[in-house]
Amino acid sequence: MESPLRPPAEPDFRLIETLGYRPGHGLIRQERHLARMARSAAAFGIAFDINAAIVLLNRIEGQAPLRCRLTLAADGRFDLTTGTLDENPPLWQLGIAGQRLSATDIWLRHKTTRRAIYDIARASLPPGTDELLFLNDRDELCEGTITNLFLTMPDGRRLTPALSSGLLPGVLRAELIDNKQVTEADLTLTDLRNAQTIHLGNSLRGLIRAELVEP
Repeated sequence: MESPLRPPAEPDFRLIETLGYRPGHGLIRQERHLARMARSAAAFGIAFDINAAIVLLNRIEGQAPLRCRLTLAADGRFDLTTGTLDENPPLWQLGIAGQRLSATDIWLRHKTTRRAIYDIARASLPPGTDELLFLNDRDELCEGTITNLFLTMPDGRRLTPALSSGLLPGVLRAELIDNKQVTEADLTLTDLRNAQTIHLGNSLRGLIRAELVEP
């Protein structure tokens, strides 16, 4: 069956992967990031030259942690930018986004420059709030504006929202699932409120402890 996804007409449309660079360790989870970009490129019908991507990424070096943003245009061209990566805070304050995601929106499964809903939410973070968590149209927990969600429940289970809820399959999330450290589940606000611990995370920053702040 032909894929329903096509690169939109916007001239600046790109696929995105954001990698962390650590001195002495290099790029973190590079293979997983490139594999995810390759899957999205195939879904959109965009040419993906993994060797060209690796050559570009191999140029990264430095004596401090870096945030590295690799993008792929609709014509198959890569671009790479880097910037400083600050240390994580010890605790993030987590709020609930007012807008809902659609569980059936397949665009959510690909990291692209078409992310207005996330950018708008992030630009309007309430004072003292570090991240907002989206729910979907079925009242299920989905993801943050830049993170996936991970809950440790009172019975010891470590859970993350299921892909079917509508979210980006994060690189760190995939690693934790593959290593049997977390399990997918349909989660609700009740689960969030009852969780023993809350963590937010992505491949760039790792896991960050969070606490829910409600009005």
